[in-house]
Amino acid sequence: MLHITSPNNPRVKNVVRLTTNRRHRDKECMTIVEGSREVRRCLDAGVVPVEAYLCPELIAPSDADMADRFSQLATRHTQSATVSPDLFAKIAVRGDSGGLLLVIPYSQTRLDDLPISANPFVVVVEGAEKPGNVGAILRTADAAGVDGLILCAGGTDLHNPNVIRASLGTRFTVPVAEAPTDEVIAWLKRRGITAIAATPDASTSYTRTNMRGAVAVVTGSEAEGLSDQWLAAADATVTIPMRGVADSLNLATSTALLLYEVVRQRTEE
Repeated sequence: MLHITSPNNPRVKNVVRLTTNRRHRDKECMTIVEGSREVRRCLDAGVVPVEAYLCPELIAPSDADMADRFSQLATRHTQSATVSPDLFAKIAVRGDSGGLLLVIPYSQTRLDDLPISANPFVVVVEGAEKPGNVGAILRTADAAGVDGLILCAGGTDLHNPNVIRASLGTRFTVPVAEAPTDEVIAWLKRRGITAIAATPDASTSYTRTNMRGAVAVVTGSEAEGLSDQWLAAADATVTIPMRGVADSLNLATSTALLLYEVVRQRTEE
């Protein structure tokens, strides 16, 4: 396996740009994955990295097997290399990445390729603003058994390394599609999936709405909420009761409450 020591190495410079520059990520159609859980879940999902970097001095005893896995990657069209602790600190986004980092190609899923179950359960997020929120929603979606996450109306960069980090690697276990709002609405209607939109202006609490059938939980950005297009297209609108002075919850928190209400209702059937 190649050992890299110079911060001027072209591959090192490219990783740094992928970490910090969305325009460069989009041009190269590549992003990075770092951290033990994230890297394991990425590889376990069958993703073949373009590059793999390992810092032996930073590897935890529980990750000792990763050296062999990275060596094996070199035979699968992946450029693998070891780096020094100082160099790893340069390419990693965070300091506790455990000496493991991958460069992977973008993954794209079309709406029609989402693996919908017999009783569909999807989450739609419009205009999500923060990578951390998208990552947290992915974690909840994975835990709740959601079929897939659909992002619409722009918002945050799905391929931002912080999305993968905040998801703890569940970015690789939950199918994600991106599409314009009108296409998502049409897709849901063709499949008979009930769109339940969350808005503070609704009169019905989310716990009093039937979510046992084919359902899409739809949430919007903290700043703008859901668009008029979604509110007009929704089959039902629901609200989360607010008892204090705050008039809204964090997007990831609101979405988690709604997803687990679906789980609660379906479990009680």
